[in-house]
Amino acid sequence: MKIDELSTRNAVARSVLENGPSTAVAIGERLGLTPAGVRRHLDLLIGDGILEAKEPHSALVRGRGRPSKVFIMTDAGREKFEHSYDDLAVAALKFITAQSGPHLVSIFAKFRADEMGRRAEPVLAKNKNRSAALAEFLNKEGYATTVQPREFGEELCQHHCPIAHVAAEFPQLCEAETELFSKVLGTHVQRLATIAHGDGVCTTFVPKITEKKTLTSGKAR
Repeated sequence: MKIDELSTRNAVARSVLENGPSTAVAIGERLGLTPAGVRRHLDLLIGDGILEAKEPHSALVRGRGRPSKVFIMTDAGREKFEHSYDDLAVAALKFITAQSGPHLVSIFAKFRADEMGRRAEPVLAKNKNRSAALAEFLNKEGYATTVQPREFGEELCQHHCPIAHVAAEFPQLCEAETELFSKVLGTHVQRLATIAHGDGVCTTFVPKITEKKTLTSGKAR
């Protein structure tokens, strides 16, 4: 394989990793590739087990018409992009569950989320835009996060999850992380999709925060 072809193929794969589930058209537009060129690389990446084609998640589909298939990174693909599963963590949490019950896993998940919140504070303190600041912190933690504006709020999209394998076994980790997002952003948030459940991207909806108007008390004279 020529070096430039390998470089392009890696760029296609990384585009999916960093931007989440993507159609062939979207990938081509991002990289300036022809539809035929994109599909050729996609076919080879699927053949190598790096990507897979799926129907888009229902929560992410907008508009009418039959949605185009999206391409997502497989577990094997994530591993190739410096993503390794912590089998020891899974074994340890299974042992804890068997010996003392699942409640201790929930306690650990909250402890982990609290630690993330503590590490995030310096980043959050520098930016008044809490969503952008949270995304910046998560990027430093290896989550490849973006913020997408929506009509009634924003979507926090984590295109990579360093603990996806562990979270698939123990969803308490995702639940504690979601609670942390609510605490940090100061509003109730809703998980729409998770990599741990095979959705290709962790998507969290953050509703717009409406500021309450301060009413001046007093009687009309």
